[in-house]
Amino acid sequence: MNQIASKGQLRMSLLRWMLFTVPLIILLGFLSGQVAGSGEENRWFNALIKPDAQPPGWLFGVAWTILYAMMGTAIAMILHARGAPMRGVAIVLFLIQLALNLCWSPLFFGMHQVSAAFWLLVIIFLTALGTTVLFGRIRKAAAWFMVPYLAWLCFAGFLNMQIDRLNPGAETLVVPAARSQI
Repeated sequence: MNQIASKGQLRMSLLRWMLFTVPLIILLGFLSGQVAGSGEENRWFNALIKPDAQPPGWLFGVAWTILYAMMGTAIAMILHARGAPMRGVAIVLFLIQLALNLCWSPLFFGMHQVSAAFWLLVIIFLTALGTTVLFGRIRKAAAWFMVPYLAWLCFAGFLNMQIDRLNPGAETLVVPAARSQI
């Protein structure tokens, strides 16, 4: 036996990484949205004029859950690729783009900084693109798991830009307090 580990053992090692990274990244994404107050109940967001391409609110939760799961799978593949050249740089770049990603919802939904959120999306896209290129040099499949995320970032950037254009005073928009009648 010349192998250090069997194929089955290697698959289980990847599975263990995935069982850690996928739920962790989904949880972090969920917490970012919760802290920011993103979603259908955000009165500031509901008061904004939306572009025609704006999907229904429920779709964002579904899309981000799938994207975070794919990102978790991609980073698990890279974490599993011990000894691969550029692995450390790829992991650090992934963590940077993830941290930036998690800052977007609080910036947009929490602080109402629509223009700044757009430019943050540009930076997220560029770091995610760099991450994807590095992932491709280590594990091609990991790079492919990042491609839908890149596409969604482009779409999110388009929506963000349109919201900024349609709502020039969005940063200063004050929504009256909710009232309930008895």
